[in-house]
Amino acid sequence: MTDMGSFCEAVTAWAAGGPGDPARELAARLRVRTVVLLEGPSDVAAVGALAAGRGRDLAAEGICVLSMGGAMNVGRFASLLGSSGLGLRLAGLCDEAERRYYARGWERAGEARQGFFVCAADLEDELIRALGVTRVAELVRAEGDLRALQTFRHQPAQQSRTSQQQLRRFLGTKKGRKIQYGRVLVEALDPDRVPAPLDDLLAGI
Repeated sequence: MTDMGSFCEAVTAWAAGGPGDPARELAARLRVRTVVLLEGPSDVAAVGALAAGRGRDLAAEGICVLSMGGAMNVGRFASLLGSSGLGLRLAGLCDEAERRYYARGWERAGEARQGFFVCAADLEDELIRALGVTRVAELVRAEGDLRALQTFRHQPAQQSRTSQQQLRRFLGTKKGRKIQYGRVLVEALDPDRVPAPLDDLLAGI
């Protein structure tokens, strides 16, 4: 049985220079209508967690949430999937530093409306500010990472950083940790504390 994961794999292979027919066939079979272009798997985890918390099955709605393996790839994916390619609706979420890549990708793909949303620094920073440093530290403890965090905070390079900056850095120090906490932090949010870029993205798709 095909699923949205198969479509993501087909699109990724296409973007890497493979054939486009598998992606086209799956898009039609799965009735894909929207693709959310995200920089990496931690963003996918966060969007998926928020959608699940709101009782939404994005795949069943014809929405593909796709990790591109880096924001610089957005132009290629947007061209293949947007109005100049498969004709699917595009949405996205990016860091402030990657805004220019998304804007250029949307423009080159012939997308008239900028359907992507921008985090002030990055999504982890947005989530930490929404939850507060104390609550995030509690979640780190609950996940069994408190000792690792304490060790990290005692490193000389961290002494000049604020607690929020330290937490943000910590989430990227181990492979898979950003993905893990992308889900954990979103699941811990109060409904009225969801960061605006993430909230607006989900509301718009």
